[in-house]
Amino acid sequence: MTKAQVVYAAVFLALSVSFGFKTVHSFSGFSAPQNFSAKSTPADSVPGKQDWEILYDSLHLEKQGLSQKAFQYAWFGFQKMKLGNPVLAIADFSQSSCKKRLYVIDLMRKKLLYHTYVAHGRNSGNEFAEKFSNNNASYQSSLGFYRTLGTYQGKHGLSLRLEGLEKGINDNAFERAIVMHGADYVSEAFIRATGRLGRSLGCPAVSVPDSKKLIEMLYNGAGLFIYSLDKNYVKSSTLLSGLTEDHTLGAPRLYTSSK
Repeated sequence: MTKAQVVYAAVFLALSVSFGFKTVHSFSGFSAPQNFSAKSTPADSVPGKQDWEILYDSLHLEKQGLSQKAFQYAWFGFQKMKLGNPVLAIADFSQSSCKKRLYVIDLMRKKLLYHTYVAHGRNSGNEFAEKFSNNNASYQSSLGFYRTLGTYQGKHGLSLRLEGLEKGINDNAFERAIVMHGADYVSEAFIRATGRLGRSLGCPAVSVPDSKKLIEMLYNGAGLFIYSLDKNYVKSSTLLSGLTEDHTLGAPRLYTSSK
């Protein structure tokens, strides 16, 4: 190493210590380190608790209505997805559509970024999503893990493309045009009028006011996990394979598979 290189390295190290490293997530072009792993630091550790339990408790997610099992599965699968963007959205379809059941969590900063409504497919059920499909024209939601892709302007305005990562469970998402988009039937006014949220053709639709903010958070490489109480999902999911009794909460393992 030359003298000039030594000086440069020393200056860079000094600036890093003074200001810290900060990744800027640009909506127009996201770039982040690969193979992110959401592990707690020794200072965050709690004896007898796993990393995901510590984060679940620290964010008070139970009070926010998020199923502990949904978060556990999301955490476990996210580690295997190895995405560059440490933001994970969880749609907890074990809850009523009248509840705010979409949670956007930054696992790096250990922060709940957003909590809001999300619709399920119209043939998945009325107030509750109970049936799921990977088939074209089923108009049902598909469970499991997704990677977010780019955006486009469609009939619902700005929309976020999704790639289903689980073969036979949600891998037809792109072909089915399953995307995140805004919709006027996702609103508290619709709930008051009908007793439930409006339903999509299978997309995880959100409110029009929320849509741009959510897409900015999730654009290009974040994760999405759609959870329900379906008992076949865990048995079929490759991303949840290896989930042992040490990772469970003491209960048997489950597969959670338009207006």
